[in-house]
Parts: sequence; structure tokens; C-alpha cells
Amino acid sequence: MARYVFGADVGGTTVKIGLLTETGEKVDFWEIPTRTEDHGSNIIPDIAASIREKMKEKNIEDTQVVGAGIGVPGAVNIDGLCYQAVNLGWEKVNVVNELHSALKLPVKAGNDANVAALGEAWKGGGQGYPNMLLVTLGTGVGGGIIIEGKILTGAKGSGGEIGHVHLVDDEPETCGCGKHGCFEMYGSATGAVRIAKRVLAASTEDSVLRGKDFECRDIFDAAKAGDKLAVEAANQYGYYLGKGIAAVASVINPEIIVLGGGVSKAGEMLFDLLMPSFKKYVFPGCADAKFALAKLGNDAGVYGAAKMLLY
Repeated sequence: MARYVFGADVGGTTVKIGLLTETGEKVDFWEIPTRTEDHGSNIIPDIAASIREKMKEKNIEDTQVVGAGIGVPGAVNIDGLCYQAVNLGWEKVNVVNELHSALKLPVKAGNDANVAALGEAWKGGGQGYPNMLLVTLGTGVGGGIIIEGKILTGAKGSGGEIGHVHLVDDEPETCGCGKHGCFEMYGSATGAVRIAKRVLAASTEDSVLRGKDFECRDIFDAAKAGDKLAVEAANQYGYYLGKGIAAVASVINPEIIVLGGGVSKAGEMLFDLLMPSFKKYVFPGCADAKFALAKLGNDAGVYGAAKMLLY
């Protein structure tokens, strides 16, 4: 008899849900709206109802289902308690208890970034490596740490918050976390723009970036085209990216480091930019970590949520 597992990745606008076999083969993926009104009280019942509807559609019995995993945008401890998820309107919601009560199947829950890391380790860029670091480079720097095939959750679900490793003293601007000099202030897409603006302000040389409302990808495109100041900005960005990753890698000793998020679309160029400082700062025993790009995109959280049931 075939065995199945469900994975749900809860976002502020939609919930992505997947039905997979226990070996990770995709059967069906779909989305439902995230109803955040009434403090998000409808979200978990909606997920349960959608899964039940899919089971009916596919003629799947309870005995064929291993369970359902769920990733949410907030810190989740090992007991399934989500302390806060601002985008969902949640305050101290035990996701495991509530989804299990509604669904009547085994449930596991985790932070969405950590769950995405598990997905990449299972079926994505880190497949085959039980010790993996995922670094997501978007508006901020997120991450997930996989040790011996399992998520590093931490005491209150905040394991893997690599974007807030301290990199720079005397940084005048404030990070979103309220502190100064965090990794994500330099390694994110917004960090790359911040660096480029500072490079432009410190020079009078011409640049295709000057006088424009540019984005991170514009910096890399200009650098590839040989724009001198863009090259300088890209190199500075790579310096901080490599230094930040080295700090984390020196603690967890991953076999592979997977880069995801919008900035990762720069591809192999990122590795060229970050490797000099990574090699400079990483502990020697951790220096042989492999690097790869994420492969699952927006589906990583669904795969990872499902995989939690298969520990």
C-alpha cells in the first residue's frame, strides 16, 4: 500500500500545500489563501480542511498517511509552540496541537526558514549531505541549519537566525532586529544596495548606477559589464558574505553550504565573490565545505515540512 505525507508552508498571502510519497515524489501541490483576519484563527482549520478534501479526491485513507508537517513564519519550539507570527496575527499558538486536533493525523511544525533548509537537504541543493547550511539571500539574510539530517531548532525555535551574527562594529544604521552591524545589513539584497550607495557617495567617478534607483541585480549586471564602482561594490558585498558564512560554518562544520533567495540568481558569480573572505576567516577544519545553489525555489518549504514527519 502506498504511503503519503503532506507538507504545508504558511505565508502571509497563501499557504502552499503538497502531497508527496514518503520517498519524496511529488503527487500534487496546490495553494489556498491565508486568512489572517480574527488573529489568523482560520488558518489551521483551512489547512486541515484542504488536506482532508485532497485525501477524499485522491481516495487516500488515514492509514496511508504518515502525517502532515507545517512551516510557519515565526519561532517554533520542539513542542510545536509558535511564540509569535506577526504576519499571521498569531500570539503563542501551539501549531502541532491545533492542527492535530483539526486533522486527526500526526503533525510536526517548524520555522519556515528551517523547514525550507530541510527541504533543500532532502530533495534540493544539499541532497545527500546530512550536515548542511542554507543561506537565503533576499531582503534579509535567513538560514537554516541541518545537523545529521535534522533541523537545529534551538531552545525556543530561534536556531538558524544567521542573519544576526555580528560582523561590523560602529555601524551607524540600525538592523531590523534593533541592533547594529548584523550580517544581513551587508549580505542581503538590501545590504548590497547599501554598500553600493556608500561606494558611489565616496567617489566622483562615473557609474551606470549613479543617479538611478537601482536594485541588487543591477549592481551585479554593472559589475559583469566592467563598471568600476559596481565591481568595487560587488567585491565588498562578497567580502561580507564570505565573512558571515565563515562565522557560521566555523561553528557548525557543514558538509555543504547552499545559497538560496533572490540574490542567488547571480549564480556562480556569488561563489567567486565570497570565496576569498570565506577562506580567510573560516576555521581550517571547516574550510573544505562544498558550495551549491538551492534548487527547489518556493517549493522548499513544502518538501521540508513533509520531511519532518519522516525523521
